[in-house]
Amino acid sequence: MPMNPAEIEKLIKDALPDAEVKIEDLRGDGDHYAAYIVSSAFKGKNRVQQHQMVYQALQGRMGNELHALALQTSAPPEA
Repeated sequence: MPMNPAEIEKLIKDALPDAEVKIEDLRGDGDHYAAYIVSSAFKGKNRVQQHQMVYQALQGRMGNELHALALQTSAPPEA
């Protein structure tokens, strides 16, 4: 069963409370999403570490309920 965007966003925000999250359904099929995430938790982490944090937040759903998720992650810009 496909995941809905609100559920993906909730899982990410539960793990990264300060995150700004935008989820886009790429094909309209509920199976292929892009996620744009900005969080201070990513500061000092490389891209692979940032993506691992997101996958961990999804609690094993990647590859199961969630078929494909393109990630763009970053820390907020320094003020």
